[in-house]
Amino acid sequence: MLGFMNRRSFVANLANRSLALSLLPTAPMLLGQGCVSAPRQTKTVVDDADGSLGRTQAPICVTVQLPAALSRAAVEGRLATIENALGSSKRESLSPVQLIPGASRGTTRLGWRLPPGRAGQRGFSFTETSKAPPSVMAAQLEPDSGQYLITESGASVLRYNYAQVEPGKIYDSVAPGNRKYAVARSNYLHPLWGPHGEELTRDWSVDHPHHRGIYWAWPEVGWRGQQGDLHALQLVFARPTGRCVATSGPLFAQIDAENIWRWESGEEIVRERAIIRAWRDSGNGRLVDLEFHFSALHDPVTLARRGTDKYGGLNIRLAAVRNQVLTREEPRAEAIPRRSWADVSGMFPGAENSAGVTTIQIQSNPDYPGDWIEYPELNWLQPTFPATGTRYTLEPGRNLVLRYRLWIHSGSTLTRDAAADHWQAANSFFSPAVQT
Repeated sequence: MLGFMNRRSFVANLANRSLALSLLPTAPMLLGQGCVSAPRQTKTVVDDADGSLGRTQAPICVTVQLPAALSRAAVEGRLATIENALGSSKRESLSPVQLIPGASRGTTRLGWRLPPGRAGQRGFSFTETSKAPPSVMAAQLEPDSGQYLITESGASVLRYNYAQVEPGKIYDSVAPGNRKYAVARSNYLHPLWGPHGEELTRDWSVDHPHHRGIYWAWPEVGWRGQQGDLHALQLVFARPTGRCVATSGPLFAQIDAENIWRWESGEEIVRERAIIRAWRDSGNGRLVDLEFHFSALHDPVTLARRGTDKYGGLNIRLAAVRNQVLTREEPRAEAIPRRSWADVSGMFPGAENSAGVTTIQIQSNPDYPGDWIEYPELNWLQPTFPATGTRYTLEPGRNLVLRYRLWIHSGSTLTRDAAADHWQAANSFFSPAVQT
């Protein structure tokens, strides 16, 4: 199993051949599949074949071996790219580049947002600047609460509840059956704020006290012949270890947190790593990337959905939505590419304008695509894992990796073309999941 601080490299996922990256020491060269490391890389060619990256202004990620000066500039936040029109001497404006933690020894992992442009091949050069741009995106610990807050230019984006959150007094008067599930918890996102400052998620609902914004949990967790419920907070719980790293920068802010799942009796059963990365608003919405690593510590642990065919996995309980519209794409087996995304849009509390949350599944996830489970009366629409009728076994020394992207956007009308572009861009950003 990987150590907590030994982050794996991401490279572009080219399964659908929408993005090709070449990392060039001297002359341009396009790669047909994946990324190749070479010494003294100073140039990159992006093949945005269908134009989805330019249309969404989506972030891209490359793993490179930079010359010493550029590598130092990347660490200091002074690295940028200049787009060069291929076959032309025209040079475009600088785009800031941000170092993404986790590259393997000798390489650097970089992210930047692809500016609008034509479909097809686009060339970029790396260059250093005299000073780093301001960290518009900030991730920081809230000393009073022990939680982590991500902001953009001071405006709240999301809160990651890393420390334990206690139930409020509202449950003193509710039915005993509900009080059973009003349990202190941690390791979830709430609030997730929308484009107009509204709260998109809900916590501590009276109808389902265990629902907690956006959280990753399973209702059937098997260990040593016993069954716990991480979803409803019965017998098994995720507890923070205190190992949490916050990253700020001009393009994104990131929280990298470790939790240990404990059985009620105190035994440690699973190590979890959660990476939450929020990107700067591009003007057509905000992207939030979620990446989870799980591995059993001593004995095998099984994960399953409720009854093996209902909810479980990445759970999303949104705030009450007026004029709610649910839209999704569930790919047929023969579809190429097999896109899988779903959206909840409408008017959220406190907002004067409509907004939506699109959840995108990454096709490198095991059992892709997961089923979509919806409960419109609860403002709930989630991608599930594992496959229906199965139980996934976490083994010691073997990592389960699940990745998703959220697109938070304005407006209640979501076009399928826009969602398809964002699915393509998300799957280009992420590398195939690696079982370690």
